[in-house]
Parts: sequence; structure tokens; C-alpha cells
Amino acid sequence: MQETQETPQDKPPVRILLADDEAMIRSGVRAILARHPGMDVVAEAADGQAAVELARVHRPDVALLDIQMPRMDGLDAAAQMYRDRPGAAVIMLTTFGEDKFISRALHEGASGFLLKADDPRELLNGVLAVAAGGAYLSPHVAARVIGVLRDGPAARETPSPQVVDRLTKRELDVLALLGAGLSNAEIGAELFLVEGTVKAHVSAILGKLGVRNRVEAAIAAHEAGVVRRG
Repeated sequence: MQETQETPQDKPPVRILLADDEAMIRSGVRAILARHPGMDVVAEAADGQAAVELARVHRPDVALLDIQMPRMDGLDAAAQMYRDRPGAAVIMLTTFGEDKFISRALHEGASGFLLKADDPRELLNGVLAVAAGGAYLSPHVAARVIGVLRDGPAARETPSPQVVDRLTKRELDVLALLGAGLSNAEIGAELFLVEGTVKAHVSAILGKLGVRNRVEAAIAAHEAGVVRRG
């Protein structure tokens, strides 16, 4: 029996939960996501508590959460989603005035950060990257995240740019693509490596950089100036 290969058109759409207390923001984000045939907004919420309840029902692939919402803010909602489903993927939607929340969002395990004022392509790229198991920082957010971590109380937890010198050439190649938001499978395709080898490289990178997850590794890649986009 011949095995059929799944094409991109055959893949189920990325199921998205959108939570923001401003109806106009939700409408705009929903309109952007609707442009992509591989994305489906399965639920919307105007507050964090409702977002948590809807996540339990719909089990979305990606949750897009505004940081500041009534009843329960996006950070507490993300934390509850991680308790309910440890593998949950959450992207925090931020504004320029919310830098003080970045460290906490990282601690809670956010998979990505996007500015509400970002180019719509960043929103689509971010959702696809996180849904595939990657981490995503839009270029504008990356600079702000780095600044917050460098100057704030979490600074001691982030590696200096020079720490990437500990990496092998291949590990540096992997980090450069990881910082651009690629998943292990996508990194493997780019570098002609099997996914298991990429996973081993990622584990080695996290250990050498002294970071806990892909988002922190992506931040290190941005800070060191090694991110590859294209």
C-alpha cells in the first residue's frame, strides 16, 4: 500500500484562541488571521478568566493573549493555561508601554511576543512559528525584551552576547534559525539535518547558554546579532 504524503493544503488549520478586552483590537487581529487559509480563530474572549475557560473547551494550538485584561490579566491566564496543559503555546500581545510585564511573561513561559502595532506579517509569522513548536519575537519586541532583561531584575539570568562563543559552528547555525522563530523541523530542512539531530543541538545550546527554554535562547540570539531571517 502506497503511503500518501501530507501536503500543506491537507494540514489542519492552526486553531487560535484570541483574547483582548478591546473589541476593535480583536476584530483587527481576526481580520489579519483570516487572510491566511491555514489559520482558524476558534474562540474569542474579552477577559483572562473567559480565555482560560475557553482554552479548556477548545484546546487551541495557539493562544494570543493581551497582557492587560479585566478579571484575570493575560499573564495569569497564561500561567493557568500552562497548568492545565503544560505544552500550551501562548503569544503575548503587548504595547510599547508594557515593558514591565516582559520579565514576568518570560517566567510564565510565553512562547512569543508581538507588538499590537507590528506589521501584520509578524502576527502571521509568529503564530505559524509557535504553532510549529518554535519561539517568536518580532524584531521590535526583541530589542525591548533584551533591554528589559539587561536593565531589570532578571538581568542576571540572561547570558551575555559573548556566551555564544561557546557554541560550535553548527550550534551557532541552529541558534541563528531558532532566534528567527523556526521549529526543529524547519531548522532541519534549512540545514539538511534530521529533526532528532536538531533537537540534540538545541538541548546542547540551552545547556551552554544557561537558559531554560527556546524563548530565552532566541533572546540570546537576538542580543548576539546572529539571527537569520529570510
